Amino acid sequence: MNISKNQIFQRQTTLQEIGEQGQQKLQDAKVAVVGCGGLGSIAAVYLAASGIGKLQLIDFDVVDVSNLHRQVFYTVDVVGKSKADVLANHINEMSPFVEVRVSNIAITKNNIAESLSDWDIVLDCTDLLPIKYLLNDFCVLSNKTLVYGSLYKFDGYVATFNLNGETSNLRDAFPEIPTESIPNCSALGTLNSIVGIIGLMQANEVLKIVTGVGSPLVNELLIYNSLDNSQFKMKLKPTFSKDTIAELFLKETYEEVSCEINDELEISSVDFKNILESDEGVFEIVSVIENTSQDLPFKVDVKTPLSEFEEWISEDFDENKKYIFICNRGISSMIAATQIKEEFPNTEVLSLVGGISEF
Repeated sequence: MNISKNQIFQRQTTLQEIGEQGQQKLQDAKVAVVGCGGLGSIAAVYLAASGIGKLQLIDFDVVDVSNLHRQVFYTVDVVGKSKADVLANHINEMSPFVEVRVSNIAITKNNIAESLSDWDIVLDCTDLLPIKYLLNDFCVLSNKTLVYGSLYKFDGYVATFNLNGETSNLRDAFPEIPTESIPNCSALGTLNSIVGIIGLMQANEVLKIVTGVGSPLVNELLIYNSLDNSQFKMKLKPTFSKDTIAELFLKETYEEVSCEINDELEISSVDFKNILESDEGVFEIVSVIENTSQDLPFKVDVKTPLSEFEEWISEDFDENKKYIFICNRGISSMIAATQIKEEFPNTEVLSLVGGISEF
């Protein structure tokens, strides 16, 4: 069956803001999708359907039964096969005008330049924290735009970093690679709908960047909660220079870390409530939630966004006190508690398990 570009993209080129000129920009674009799981499979298929001319799919993994609930372009009969290969086949059947390349590799510091040098926009659809920082740092050093996506249970995070080599990057939000005590979605689970939403938001960022329509999420990190449909934009300031990131790139190994939780730093909601009711004031309760104006179900002693945590440590932290860190979901508080414990081993610190959402 002979199908023309005009037939496939008619509904899109009808938009005055896109038109034939915008469609040609999409056809000329070169986009690399790193990670072909929940985020990557959604983003790649929609980018291909929109008319992106060249797509690079990078993923070392194979389809697993546990993937199927959220990676909806894979089916039972492809379990055990390469994710990137299966996704490429689907795109080839759906979008004949897209050139798809496949790399069945795991991105590392040693191969990232060879893998991504020829691509204009990189999508971070990975779930390993060190690799997210590797992608970020490489894109800054290579003047490439990075469209960031990540998940935590019912929450999703999206941003466009390093647009035209001028805007904020991941380290402006979270300066250092989190410690080994931070779990990923495999350990905690995730709702399939939030995966689709964030993958589509990443694709949407690419379409805006390429066509020049709308406003990409630059100098801000969008945090979306699927339970109440709330959205919060965390403002970012470009503070990490290319020279600073170049120094970090030389020192970092970007190796995968364990996802095990440090049980010794956890406090359950039951024990935490007992401490609140005792009103003994033994612990100082510190909120590391980014939105400092958020209403909390209990009184805290300190509100310091995680993005300003280093400043709080240098100015107000007292290693002789005892601290309980809290946040919405329990991940930022664990980052804070772990950092304090590593820098001040004798200080007693705890993180509220599950955060406010499970209080």
